[in-house]
Amino acid sequence: MNRKTIRIIILLATVSLIGIIATQFFWVKNAYNLEEKQFNERVSLALSNVTHKLLSINKDEAEIFNPVKQISSNYFITTINDTVHPYLLETLLKNEFIERNINVNFEYVIYDCFTDSIVFGDFISLDKTEQDQLQSKSYNIKWDRDGHYFGVYFPTKLTYIINRMGIWMFSSSIILIIIIFFAYTINVILKQKRLSEIKNDFINNITHEFKTPISTISLSADVLLQPNLSPERLKNYAKIIKDENNRLKNQVDKVLQLATLEKDKLKLENEKLDLHEIINDSIKSFELLAKQQKGKIVSNLTASKFIIYGDRVHISNILYNLIDNAIKYSPEKPKIEIATNSTDEHIEISVKDNGLGIPEQSQKNIFEKFYREPTGNRHDIQGYGLGLNYVKAIVEAYKGKIKLISKEGEGSTFVIKLPFKK
Repeated sequence: MNRKTIRIIILLATVSLIGIIATQFFWVKNAYNLEEKQFNERVSLALSNVTHKLLSINKDEAEIFNPVKQISSNYFITTINDTVHPYLLETLLKNEFIERNINVNFEYVIYDCFTDSIVFGDFISLDKTEQDQLQSKSYNIKWDRDGHYFGVYFPTKLTYIINRMGIWMFSSSIILIIIIFFAYTINVILKQKRLSEIKNDFINNITHEFKTPISTISLSADVLLQPNLSPERLKNYAKIIKDENNRLKNQVDKVLQLATLEKDKLKLENEKLDLHEIINDSIKSFELLAKQQKGKIVSNLTASKFIIYGDRVHISNILYNLIDNAIKYSPEKPKIEIATNSTDEHIEISVKDNGLGIPEQSQKNIFEKFYREPTGNRHDIQGYGLGLNYVKAIVEAYKGKIKLISKEGEGSTFVIKLPFKK
């Protein structure tokens, strides 16, 4: 499946999913509005009945038209003609709410014009924030100083309405699960597609890398089979075969490193190591290569503690890969700087170059397996994209950390922190 087809499938699936989400949102919103409207109507009717019962208890024949007023979504006030005892009001409210299946907690307040005060009921326990909110709402109401009122506050109204929308919440949860699985599936498809492309590039690259030394060895062997070959030519072609054999061996070793990490068969020694000694040995291995490119490798090993516990081979390979990359991705005159410093807990190693640098958008992928940073018009940079993945795996195996500091065109710095403890 090509990239264009995948994009079309993802686009159509995304549009369909957005349509489903929009439709679900529309119906859920309408269902919520309907439930809220029914709740408000039942509360208003219950409060009106409470008012009429209070008038009846007080033997007040006056009529109060539209006694209930909704102040906010969850706060209602009701007009009454006289004072009312809090416990009587609480009992009437409970009975009316139960009769109308309003099974929700509430708080009530009573305004008495004789004392110009507000009495708060305590049917439910409000936290400090809700108390302040209710008190603020109550005191901000423009009470008629010649009237009596009581107010009812529903702090859990939203939860109550949502609980009554069970089927809608269930369907919304199902759609949310579908969205999560859709996103996960798309992510897997894109990762698999990218992995497939990377592996194809890797196979093409490794085929080319193996083909060149094999062809050179084959041609040199044909020459050696010729009769009357001079000792000088024999020596030259034997050296070519040896060099190409070493080159082939190094390439095979890199692939074997990948296989070792892939199968979780990495076995690490835990011997005492002089890290400065290993760094100096690594520098000596690359000095000639750096000089051939008119460059140099300098060190600034200032760490006061540099004895660690680890595997000499793998620790050396870390430095080998970082220095090799620094030279490989540097211009004609590479300048490599290797520095160390230490704390009581760890030693820090930095490998800095003056090379091409790594674009910001590529830095997050630089430690991934098979990933190789595109080098534009330069085609002389060879490799499999395994080195930095191997470095990261070894560093993390020793509970260490590695980070990259780079800016395109200004070189790169790799910083490794390795703990001293075994």
